[in-house]
Amino acid sequence: MIHDLWNVACRGARGVAPAALLLCAACSGPAPARPAAGTAGTRTEVAPAASVTVVALGDSLTAGLGLAPREAYPALLDARLRGAGYVVEVVNAGVSGDTTAGGLRRVDWALDPAVRVMIVALGGNDALRGLPVADMRRNLAAIIARAQSRQVTVILAGMEAPPNLGPEHTAAFRRVYLDLAVQYRVAFVPFLLAGVAGDPALNQPDGIHPNAAGARKVADLLWPHVEAAVRAAVPR
Repeated sequence: MIHDLWNVACRGARGVAPAALLLCAACSGPAPARPAAGTAGTRTEVAPAASVTVVALGDSLTAGLGLAPREAYPALLDARLRGAGYVVEVVNAGVSGDTTAGGLRRVDWALDPAVRVMIVALGGNDALRGLPVADMRRNLAAIIARAQSRQVTVILAGMEAPPNLGPEHTAAFRRVYLDLAVQYRVAFVPFLLAGVAGDPALNQPDGIHPNAAGARKVADLLWPHVEAAVRAAVPR
């Protein structure tokens, strides 16, 4: 059923202006209490050469489900930033199946003292599980506020509810991200999978998670926001 809802959302997305589009991350099973070493979601010690850390807090789309660790978009951003001469580390704090509540529980762990930029890409699993939109708003607001209280620059990536709950719910869900972006004055990526969703050539067989080529397009979409935030915080 999840695949059917995803396909409906993708077909509808093609006729809507990109600025209004957001897509949901898939629920891929229960989130582990702590990811094993060497996997997506693992925090490693900041390398001696790294002066600043960027952390990507998200679900399976961030974790890179089905991809090699180096193919997930956080690793691609890390390589691109280093190639551009920035002294920085990008940490993948994505956990498959995570909700906004799970992200809030993990945010203090993710925000170690070296973190200066945080990508927040959560909410799709809230939608798939039918969790209250008001709870999602509170969780995301708390994540952003906690990061900003530590002088961390936030980049918010929007998600989209599946259409089976009706247009009013879909609109309310989408409005959460728009409202939070304005309220907290954060950089906003309204459609994390622009140019990827619904394209079989850019997705894995499940039709939900980007393949390696799709992950590269996600990294390209995030790059201007991430590079701008890092440029303001990291020496070259």
